[in-house]
Amino acid sequence: MIPMKLKACPHLANPPTVIVMVGLPARGKTYISRKLTRYLNWIGIPTKVFNVGEYRREAVKHYSSYDFFKSDNEDAVKIRQQCALAALRDVKTYLTEEEGQILTAVSFHRFLMLQTQPENVLLQIFFIESVCDDPNVIACNILEVKVSCPDYQDCNKTDAMEDFKKRIECYRMNYQPLDPDQYDKNLSFIKVIDVGRRFLVNRIQDHIQSRIVYYLMNIHVQPRSIYLCRHGESQHNLQGRLGGDSGLSTRGRKFAGALAKFVKEQNLKDLKVWTSQLRRSIQTAEALNVPYEQWKALNEIDGGVCEEMTYEEVRERFPDEFALRDQDKYYYRYPSGESYQDLVQRVEPVIMELERQENVLVICHQAVMRCLLAYFLDKSADEMPYLKCPLHTVLKLTPVAYGCKVESISLNVEAVNTHRDRPDDVKRGPSTLIRRNSVTPLTSPEPNKKPRIEGLDDTIIREVTPTQLTLCTASHTTLALSTQVSHSYCVMSSLHNPVVTY
Repeated sequence: MIPMKLKACPHLANPPTVIVMVGLPARGKTYISRKLTRYLNWIGIPTKVFNVGEYRREAVKHYSSYDFFKSDNEDAVKIRQQCALAALRDVKTYLTEEEGQILTAVSFHRFLMLQTQPENVLLQIFFIESVCDDPNVIACNILEVKVSCPDYQDCNKTDAMEDFKKRIECYRMNYQPLDPDQYDKNLSFIKVIDVGRRFLVNRIQDHIQSRIVYYLMNIHVQPRSIYLCRHGESQHNLQGRLGGDSGLSTRGRKFAGALAKFVKEQNLKDLKVWTSQLRRSIQTAEALNVPYEQWKALNEIDGGVCEEMTYEEVRERFPDEFALRDQDKYYYRYPSGESYQDLVQRVEPVIMELERQENVLVICHQAVMRCLLAYFLDKSADEMPYLKCPLHTVLKLTPVAYGCKVESISLNVEAVNTHRDRPDDVKRGPSTLIRRNSVTPLTSPEPNKKPRIEGLDDTIIREVTPTQLTLCTASHTTLALSTQVSHSYCVMSSLHNPVVTY
């Protein structure tokens, strides 16, 4: 399937990882890539997406028909090769000059060649193949995502559907699935069969690959809604105190009653209710008169020595700590307590279980709700601690094709405002006050958008070819990777184990 050229190369404990997306169009490769990228970013492994299809759309402004994807269309093949090489150029820049951590590049038509380079930038390869022959699933994917893409902007749905089906047949002529028994038995990969009905996993080599496999085995595409809300207003909320385990105020109990009415009106089948183990969250759930499950992982962020203090008291007693938290709220850890970074790790099992479930109501706390919301809405670590999660408001999250639709529903019960905006006068960046136990780089901000591909000529090939990457197999031997047109590309890398996906 992939010609391999073995050469000697240094043995590295944590080389980057190339994740190669494999499968025919409309099999969910882009969905998997984007969802996986969102998850890896959220857990602190910076990830970036490179969609080769977007390079092609920039190069060819007006898509005509499926004829563009025929293997005997020499002009189109040349364009697709150049687009793939342009994507490789940007991937290399991200991995080398920008010290990238994870890249995700996706294309549905490509010839991409990665060859040995003197610098020996090692990339470990991991494949994700999405296999699906269910015509209903394929038709649903085409109708939901493909017919609304820029290629079919001025086309009716029926014609777009027919054209895309013919495009799939163009790919099918050259498509070669991964072969776990013969040619590809030494590769590291997971086959996702029929949208998660079955999986085939082969030669998992490290913790990054293991986490990716675990994540992919937990997600599903069934329609559902996730409801997030905080507990009712508590006594400590009224007093402006952090954390603690106080009970509900009068207005908090009123909200609990309003929440019970709201849940009943939603008429949700098999709704599951989760709470923390703190009193205010449990009291809110008790008013629903339905079974609920307590999660210690949903407890509010631990304020350590600042627990049950007001912000004014923290400022007076621990001025340096107060300044440190304002300087970098995500990484700041309360003495003897937690940071938002710690909290993300704590609630990761909750995210995994939410991905497995259908309709769920989560009654939690402000910092915890921010972490959950940041995952579903793809918010950065910098944005997470300042997401607005007001009391007595329910956020309804509905997963859609490549993201999540959010609806804010106020239950019209007054409550105090516990949100604290980012201070305008705080100096951003490193400071002599920094006290951290661990640091993980944030996802690098996207620079000003520039054209991905300037022209369609041999200049691109000459520009890209001298700059080469070294790929390593699981045993860290160098190989030259020449992809089939059936692969899409997604490049990823982590701080300790960079990842690249095609």
